[in-house]
Amino acid sequence: MKNIERTVLSDDWAVLSKYEFDYRHSDGRWEHQDREVYDRGESVAVLPYDPGRGTVLLLRQFRLPVALTEEAAAGEEGLLIEACAGAVDDDSTEETVHREALEELGVRLHEARAAFTAYSSPGSLSERVACYTARYAPSDRVEAGGGRSDEGEDIEVLEMPLEEAFAMIASGAIRDAKTIALLQHLKLSLA
Repeated sequence: MKNIERTVLSDDWAVLSKYEFDYRHSDGRWEHQDREVYDRGESVAVLPYDPGRGTVLLLRQFRLPVALTEEAAAGEEGLLIEACAGAVDDDSTEETVHREALEELGVRLHEARAAFTAYSSPGSLSERVACYTARYAPSDRVEAGGGRSDEGEDIEVLEMPLEEAFAMIASGAIRDAKTIALLQHLKLSLA
């Protein structure tokens, strides 16, 4: 890649930039291309699991892009079931995992284990998500959760058997990629 030119299109919640560049294909020929990249920064996701009861903690919240789909026009309200997640700001990824679990789920995590890091949608987003699993017990619920109202969050905490969460993937009730990947990772690690 060479001759890279960047134009910032928007700098609000995140930065949307248009890039023009020359790209060299695998056959050696050069082609001028342009792409838009939405830079959302680094983020984390965590799936708390209670091995004693076989439950996981997930959440349900409004997501505008989901609300704008044809499915939403057919009666859905833009609500998505997801793993707890959030942007990494000034803290480390692990500190962010603990902060988000407390804010969104009301759970104090004692040990979070790195599972994998993945790009959320590399065709247009720069965001990488560091994914974790963590153990929890009922005694770790120290707050109500629900997110931060000053950030517009309105989160419903969902506790369910792990097997029910897997069934929700199959039925289409869970459609969030990071959540599906974390549930699959947990299932493989328990096998």
